[in-house]
Amino acid sequence: MSSKRIYDLGSGFTMANRATVKIGPAIDAKLYKEFVAIAKENGQSQRFLLEQAIAHYIHSVVPSQRTVRPEVMEAFRRSNEKFRDLYRKLAE
Repeated sequence: MSSKRIYDLGSGFTMANRATVKIGPAIDAKLYKEFVAIAKENGQSQRFLLEQAIAHYIHSVVPSQRTVRPEVMEAFRRSNEKFRDLYRKLAE
């Protein structure tokens, strides 16, 4: 029987031990030093923290960037109504 470690990455997203890929991006040295220190202080592996950060970015940050704030959408609608004829003429 194999046991799998499940990581809770927030928002109900979990990551079991799966196939992995090795990455080696060059990152800011000061940022990396801070990252390593935080991992050590919290008793967590760098891999775990990096996977959490990537999952958070993919599942929380990216979707929020695709959403238009309601006040922006309302301003667009008002502008569209106010200048509808002008926009139509400019499009021609």
